[in-house]
Amino acid sequence: MIYLLANVSSLVNAKWYLGIPFNDTSNLRLQIAEAAEAILGDNVLAFQVGNEPDLYVAHGHRPSGYNQTSYFDEFGIVVNAISNNANIPTRGNLVAPSLQGTWTLESVFDTGFLTSYGSAVSILSVEQYPDNNCAAAFPDAGFGTPVNPQDVFANYLTHNAGKNLIAQYLSAVPTAQQMGKQFMMFETNTASCGGFPGVSDSFGSALWAVDYGLQMAYSNFTGALLHIGGQDVSYNPFTPPPTNLSTTHGWTVGPIFYSTLVLAEALGTTNTSQVLDLNANSGSDQTPAYAIYENGALARMVLVNFMTEQDGQGAYTATISVGGGQTGEGNGTPSQVKVKYLTAPSVAEKDNVTWANQTYGGRFECDGRLSGTEVIQTITCDTNANTCDIPVPAPGVALVFISSGAQGETDPSTTETYATTALTKTANTVSIDPSVLATSNGMSAKDRGLSSTSQGSSDAARTAGAVPGLVALLAFVLGACAVSGALRR
Repeated sequence: MIYLLANVSSLVNAKWYLGIPFNDTSNLRLQIAEAAEAILGDNVLAFQVGNEPDLYVAHGHRPSGYNQTSYFDEFGIVVNAISNNANIPTRGNLVAPSLQGTWTLESVFDTGFLTSYGSAVSILSVEQYPDNNCAAAFPDAGFGTPVNPQDVFANYLTHNAGKNLIAQYLSAVPTAQQMGKQFMMFETNTASCGGFPGVSDSFGSALWAVDYGLQMAYSNFTGALLHIGGQDVSYNPFTPPPTNLSTTHGWTVGPIFYSTLVLAEALGTTNTSQVLDLNANSGSDQTPAYAIYENGALARMVLVNFMTEQDGQGAYTATISVGGGQTGEGNGTPSQVKVKYLTAPSVAEKDNVTWANQTYGGRFECDGRLSGTEVIQTITCDTNANTCDIPVPAPGVALVFISSGAQGETDPSTTETYATTALTKTANTVSIDPSVLATSNGMSAKDRGLSSTSQGSSDAARTAGAVPGLVALLAFVLGACAVSGALRR
């Protein structure tokens, strides 16, 4: 498996997070770290040690009474073992504590965790989902009455969804910054236990993820990882075809995957981006907007519209001004801007999703490449009025490139493709004992249910800091206001 990861990295420059077993600290198994160091080398980003330790008792992984101090002691066993292992030469790249929310980060820090293990940890991590579908996924496990997905769909179509989800972590982010640590949402998606059918696999999930991702960047999160499951999981960014159809069918790309394309291009490649929530349109919960700065200068804007067009209502035009007005700076609106659109017919759409007019196709249609002609809109601005009018479809996302350089740096100069066995039809030469394969995932396929992850949410309020802004949206003029920005590391 690790050699397979290395082969992927040789083709597409992928890097990996791996996990060190933590289920039995009296019998540590560090072979995955030893092998990864030898085979992957610099392509290992970090090793996660322990996953959601605050749920260990509830899940039967630790005896009653296991608490933050117990976790502190066990984590130290792993740290010491790694430091004494010559086959794991890299130090200071562990991910922890990966809490689900039953414990607070502060309660773990109070054990002396950062003082004792700060040099061993590179990423402080949390894991959170806004909801769960566990009652439907595991009807006999005592999770109560299953949720009707359409009853909760509207919860995802709001700017407050992302803000509420991360509110409980904002007090811990400054601690990570002071310690020089990354702060990551190490596992997330629309709903744990596989997501909600009709919600997690809809265009609404893509809008939610764009806004949620930018809200995390604005709040000084370093990054986030979207969870992926098996064939029956609704929230998958991508799903391979069933094994017996893999030579005739392509992969299925879920709508939420498109959000990662938008976010990657919005944040750019310079690693200097700062993200500002503009509190746009008088703080509208349906039409949030973000400004992204690079090297201190406005580079891009992201305009999100959660509404679906009904009776000619829903789409709107955002008027952008750079400098001028009450900012105390000269007019800076360019003569024209380029815009890419993420669109679908409605928030409920599952297949007909396009990014700049290109798509990965419907179910079982994707071969890894976008199809269709890329369309980047050019919009002429009024430099005399210092305004630029940007249409925002309903539903949809507009990524506005303020300069041609900001747009050009995100477009690849060349595209490489690689033939796979699905194309070449070459035989698979790997031989595996069928009896081993039958239980390789811990149980037989007939007994396997949806994967269970974390659950829970938070309704705490946001906080604010101070950073100057340069952008006006509609009637909202942003000068040196009390708002908070975020440095993407």
